[in-house]
Amino acid sequence: MQGGAPPQEPGPDEVVASEPWSEGAVHRGRLRVRTLVTLRWLVVAGEVALLLLVMAMGFAAPYPLCFAVVGAGAWLNLLTGVASPGQRVFGDREAAIQLSIDLLLISTLIFLTGGTSNPFILILIAPVTLAAATLPLRQLLGLGAMAAVISALLAFISLPLPQAPGVAAAIPVSLRVAAALANIAGIALTAGYVRQAAVESARMALALDVTQAVLAREQRLSALGALAAAAAHELGTPLATISIVAKELAREAPTAAVREDAELLVSQAERCREILRRLTETPDAASDQLHERLSLRQLVQEVIEPHAGVKGVRVEAIVTGAKGAKSPDIRRMPEITHAFTSFVENAVDFANSEILVSARFDADTISMEVRDDGPGFPPDVLAKLGEPYVTTRPGAEGSRTGHVGMGLGFFIAKTLLERTGAVVTFQNGRPHGAVVSARWPRPKIEASVL
Repeated sequence: MQGGAPPQEPGPDEVVASEPWSEGAVHRGRLRVRTLVTLRWLVVAGEVALLLLVMAMGFAAPYPLCFAVVGAGAWLNLLTGVASPGQRVFGDREAAIQLSIDLLLISTLIFLTGGTSNPFILILIAPVTLAAATLPLRQLLGLGAMAAVISALLAFISLPLPQAPGVAAAIPVSLRVAAALANIAGIALTAGYVRQAAVESARMALALDVTQAVLAREQRLSALGALAAAAAHELGTPLATISIVAKELAREAPTAAVREDAELLVSQAERCREILRRLTETPDAASDQLHERLSLRQLVQEVIEPHAGVKGVRVEAIVTGAKGAKSPDIRRMPEITHAFTSFVENAVDFANSEILVSARFDADTISMEVRDDGPGFPPDVLAKLGEPYVTTRPGAEGSRTGHVGMGLGFFIAKTLLERTGAVVTFQNGRPHGAVVSARWPRPKIEASVL
C-alpha cells in the first residue's frame, strides 16, 4: 500500500478524471445574476445612506457628482437585472467584467470623497472577495491587481476628504500611503482566506458526489446479485419438475423421434439448472433473505477474490474470534465490500510480496484489517489520508494495476465505511508496510437471527 497513491475506483474516478481538476473548473459558473444584483442593491443603498448622513451633518462634498456615480451604478444594476433571468449564471469573463465595473464605480466615488484618507476605501475589498469565491484564479488575480493599483493611485490622486464647516484637517501623504498599503494587504488576505475556504468546500462537494456515485453503483450490483439468487431459487423447482417429466416421457416414448425430443428437453433443463447453479455460487444463497447476510469468512473471500490471481503477490485471509464469542453473520453492505476491495487493490499495487486481510470478532466488536509488506505511507500523505485531497496517480510507474485517478479513493472508502458506523484508521506497520483497519460495534453490522 503506497501513501502517495490512494485506492482508486476505476469507474467514478475515470469519469471525474475526464475533466482535469483545476481550481478554475471548481469555481466556474458559480455567480448567478440574482446574487450579483442583490449585492449591488445593498451597496447602492449603503452609499445613498452614507451620502445623506454626511450631507445632513453639513460636510462639504461634490454631492451632485457623487449621486451621479451612485445613480449610474443603480441604472447598471437595474439593466442587468432586467436583461437577464435571475437564475442565469454568468460566464467567467462576463462576471469578471461586471465586478471590474463595480470596482471602477466604487473607486470613482472614493476619489470624489478623499481617496485613501476616506475610511470607506475598504469597500474595494468586496468585489475581489466575491471573485475569490466564484471565479477562476486568472480572473481573481486580474481583479485583485486592479484593486491594488486603484488603491495605490487613490493615495496620491483624489479630491479632498469632506470636512465639517469650520474644521480644517491636513492628511499627510504618509498616512494616505499607509492606508493604501493596508487596503492592499486587506484585499490580499481576505481574498486568500475566502479562496482557500471555497476551494476546500468545492473539493469536498466533488468528492461527495463521487462517493454517492460509487455507492449507487455498488447498491445496483448488490441488488442484481440478490435478484439472481432469488431467480435461481425460484426457478430451481419448476426446472426439476420439467426434468423429471421429460425423463418419464423419454422412458415411455412410443417412437424414436419422441424419445429424442424428450432427451433434448432433459438436456436443456439440466443446462438451465447448471447456469442457475453458477449464479448461486457467488452469493452462496437460496433466497433474498439469505443473500442479505453472510459470514465474516465469506465477506473476506469476496474482498480478496478479485485480486487473488495477481502475479507476484500472495493475498491471504484469516478470521479469528475471542474465546467464547459467537461467530457473527453480518448484513451484506455494498459500502463495506467496495471500501475493502479498494484497500486491497491499493495494497496489491505496492506490496512487495504479501497482503493479509484479517477479520476479528469478540462479544462487542467486529473489525477488519488490510496489511501489506510494502513501503508504507509517506509521512506527508499519512497526515491527510481520508481527506478529499486531489492528486494524480503515476499510472503504471510503481504500481501493478496502473490505475490513474483523482486520488479520491481513500476518502470514498472512508466515507462509505463511516456511514456503516465504522471507526477507520490508517497507519504504518512495523517494521514496514501499511495498515488500514475498520472497527464496528457488533449491532451496527450484525445480521438479525433468522
